[in-house]
Amino acid sequence: MASLKDLRNRIASVKATQKITKAMQMVAAAKLRRAQEAAEAARPYSERMAAVLANISQAVGGGGDAPALMTGTGNDDVHLLVVCTAERGLCGGFNSQIARFARDHIRKLLTEGKTVKIVCVGKKGFDILRRDYASMIIERVDLREVKTLGFVNADAIARKIVSLFNEGAFDVCTLFYSQFKSVISQIPTSQQIIPAATVSTGEAANGSAVYEYEPEPGEILSDLIPRNISVQVFRALLENAAGEMGAKMSAMDNATRNAGDMINKLSITYNRQRQAQITKELIEIISGAEAL
Repeated sequence: MASLKDLRNRIASVKATQKITKAMQMVAAAKLRRAQEAAEAARPYSERMAAVLANISQAVGGGGDAPALMTGTGNDDVHLLVVCTAERGLCGGFNSQIARFARDHIRKLLTEGKTVKIVCVGKKGFDILRRDYASMIIERVDLREVKTLGFVNADAIARKIVSLFNEGAFDVCTLFYSQFKSVISQIPTSQQIIPAATVSTGEAANGSAVYEYEPEPGEILSDLIPRNISVQVFRALLENAAGEMGAKMSAMDNATRNAGDMINKLSITYNRQRQAQITKELIEIISGAEAL
């Protein structure tokens, strides 16, 4: 049984930990508001960008004017997975959910006999995936030094993806991230970005206007599709940032509550042991007095 001194030290240690988790919860809550606003602001633009891209793609069709980023290589043998996770932990199962979702997709592709290559954006996803798929990881993007995510960060990642595609390194590219819904809900999501996913003719025509293009649609797509890839990567990074802060706030709140419960239990144990020790000393004093 632990001594009274050990219990006092343990209670003091847990109280110090509780202060830290409470402070981290408040910091995450403050960052969450800004991250959520940024993620929600990026959604309309990225969705509209995809709609414009789909509309122009309908005008081009599958003709020779369509760039390779839209039509693909014609094969489906090599898949590139861009897995976006957080750089830091202490956010519950946020990173493991994305990594698990990507891992399931990897297993499915390997079962079908496909070749898989992985680009990890974020330290935590890299740490998880390298345990089983270290040989498949061809690139790791480190954003730990970036305090505020900007479009330039996403554009650098997108340029690397396009460069790999132009080199013939893969046929299909899929982006993995966590879509922010609420503080307690982040949904792992996958999105194919190469070849550019297009909607059906009926969906594109539903409520869409008729456009005239200048210059030719093929020339527009050659510039629009790389930019769309940057936009979708940027949205994924913003969604991840909001989801990370939401998950961290929830995890630190749970840690603070658990620390409080532990302090209560340790305090009860301390008081009971102290009372037993006082009772024992009183009995010894009374027994000694009676012996005299």
